[in-house]
Amino acid sequence: MRLRQIIWILWPSFLVAGIAEGLLFSVIHPDDILLFGEPMALSNEGVYTLGFLIIWLFCATSSALSFFVLPKKEGSTEAGSDEPDLI
Repeated sequence: MRLRQIIWILWPSFLVAGIAEGLLFSVIHPDDILLFGEPMALSNEGVYTLGFLIIWLFCATSSALSFFVLPKKEGSTEAGSDEPDLI
């Protein structure tokens, strides 16, 4: 069950992070990003990758917080345990 919970958190956050990165980098070009007043020493692909991972981390945190505030089944300590097993 623990693996399923991780997938429930990571998959939607991955999809949203992909959309958010597309929107972000359609407005901002990686060459325009400054770090402490200096251009970043990464290639454009490196900035895209780093940006995606940071956005994915924020989205996964949001998904995890939403998942862990789900109502719990009486007598259970697992979040989302009131859902029937689909597999």
